[in-house]
Amino acid sequence: MDDPSNTAEDQPTPRMLAWAKNSAAYRLAKRMMTERELADAIRRKARSKFEDISEAQLNALAEAALAFGRSMKALDDQNYAEIRANSAARSGRSKRAIARKLSEKGVERSIVESVLQDADDLRSAVVYARKKAFGPFRRPDVEPDDARWTKEIASFARQGFGFDLAKWVLDLDRDEAEEILLRPA
Repeated sequence: MDDPSNTAEDQPTPRMLAWAKNSAAYRLAKRMMTERELADAIRRKARSKFEDISEAQLNALAEAALAFGRSMKALDDQNYAEIRANSAARSGRSKRAIARKLSEKGVERSIVESVLQDADDLRSAVVYARKKAFGPFRRPDVEPDDARWTKEIASFARQGFGFDLAKWVLDLDRDEAEEILLRPA
């Protein structure tokens, strides 16, 4: 049989709940967060703020903060993923790198897949080449030798672009690359 005094200890106090709500409002006003990021931040801060807090109380505070964020429409993993993915793609990130970053932030796989379904790795690779002055955007005084080509391919690989795509982008001439950049994203 359940001990009523034990369940009372597992419930956060009204002061704790008010703190969780205020903390969630403060964090979400500063920047967009995923549900997991907010829950982790609330748990981490509550451990240091409240002495002898139980795991059940931590979970209740995190859930209260999530509920508050959702009710204020400031916490939406789908919206977060769309904004971050579009921004990352425009700045030259590959689908693979974007998916990894969103997964690290706690966005569900199904949301990540739906957001990245229309992403264009070719355009992102050309943007990356322009940022790094690779391939068609290489300075005229730089000789394209084997060592430089290997360095550039390796850089594309570290960013999550495939070998064939990187090779294709490096072989473009500048007019073709700029035409790809002018296409609507």
